[in-house]
Amino acid sequence: MSGRLTIALDAMGGDHAPDMVVAGAELARVRHPGVDYLLFGDEQRIVPLLANHPALRDITTVIHTPDFVAADAKPSVALRGGRNSSMRRAIDAVHDGRAGVVVSAGNTGALMAMAKIVLKTLPGIDRPAIASFFPTLRGESVMLDLGANLECDADNLVQFAVMGAAFARSVLGLEQPTVGLLNVGSEEQKGHEPIREAAARLRVLDLPLRFEGFIEGNDIGAGKVDVVVTDGFTGNVALKTAEGTAKFFSELLRRTFQSSFLARVGYVLARSAFAKLKARTDPRRYNGAMFLGLRGICVKSHGGTDAVGFANAICVAYDLAVQGFNDRVKEEMSHLHPASGPGSETVTV
Repeated sequence: MSGRLTIALDAMGGDHAPDMVVAGAELARVRHPGVDYLLFGDEQRIVPLLANHPALRDITTVIHTPDFVAADAKPSVALRGGRNSSMRRAIDAVHDGRAGVVVSAGNTGALMAMAKIVLKTLPGIDRPAIASFFPTLRGESVMLDLGANLECDADNLVQFAVMGAAFARSVLGLEQPTVGLLNVGSEEQKGHEPIREAAARLRVLDLPLRFEGFIEGNDIGAGKVDVVVTDGFTGNVALKTAEGTAKFFSELLRRTFQSSFLARVGYVLARSAFAKLKARTDPRRYNGAMFLGLRGICVKSHGGTDAVGFANAICVAYDLAVQGFNDRVKEEMSHLHPASGPGSETVTV
C-alpha cells in the first residue's frame, strides 16, 4: 500500500482504557511513524492523555462517543444498543473507508458480532475465524479458530487453512507456511468425518502452503507446523490450556527459587537466563488476535493487557494492512474456487 495508513482505535475498550490505549498508540507511533489515528471514546478523558504525547496528538483525531460496550455485555445487547459506542463507531470507520483497520481490547463477543454485521465476510468465506500467534520451540506459529466457531464442517476448516497461511505470510513473513489439522492422532483414519474430508481437500490444493496432515496437541508447542487449524471449541481449549500451563510452571519456578538460601543464590546466578525466558514467553509479545475472513481488518487485543501489549496489537494490524492481507485471501480463494472471484458472495469449497 502507498500513503499513510489510518488506524481506528476503540479507546474505551479494555480493563485499563483509555490510558492503556493512548500509551500503546504512542509506542506504536515510534515503531511505525507513517500512521494516523482515529480515537473513539470519551474526549474529556482522551484529550488530556494526548497532551502528554504531543507527537501522537498531532497525528490523532478524537471522535467523541457517548457510549462504550461493557466487558460483560451480551453481544445481542451490544448490537442493539451500541450504535453510538466507541467500538461500533471505530468499526464503522473501517466500513466507511475512513480507516484501514480497527483495533479494540473490548468485549470479544460484541466485537465479533459488530464486525461481522458491519464489515461482512470476504467472498468465499462462510464464517470468520479468530487467529493469533504464539511461541514454539521453532519460533512462532499461528492457530485458528480460537473460539468464534464451536462447530465446523470441512468447508470451514479448508477456508481456515487458506486464511491462516495468508496470516502467517503477512505477520510472520513465511513464503510457504506449513499447515496441520489438529486431531486426536496423526493417522489418516483418525478423527471425525469433517476433519478427514478437509484433510483430503488440503492434500490436493495448489496454493502457497504445504499441508503436513494431522497433528496432535503436543505438536503445537514443538512447532511442527506454522499454522494449526481446528474448530473454535478445540482451539479455545488448547489455547487456554497452554496459557494455564505456562502460568503453572512460572509459579512453580517462583516458589522453588524461594524455597531455600541456595535456591535464591541459584536464581541470582541464572537471572539473565530467566529474563530471556520471560521475554520469550511474554504474552504481551503475542497480543493481537485477528478476525480473519471479514471485508475489513479487525484486530482484538487482550482486555487485560498494558500499553506494550496494545502496541503489539496495533503492529499486527499494521502488518496485515501493509501486506495486503485481505487481497491475498481473496486471490487465493478465487484460485480455490473460481466462483469466489470478484463480484461473488459466499460459496462452498
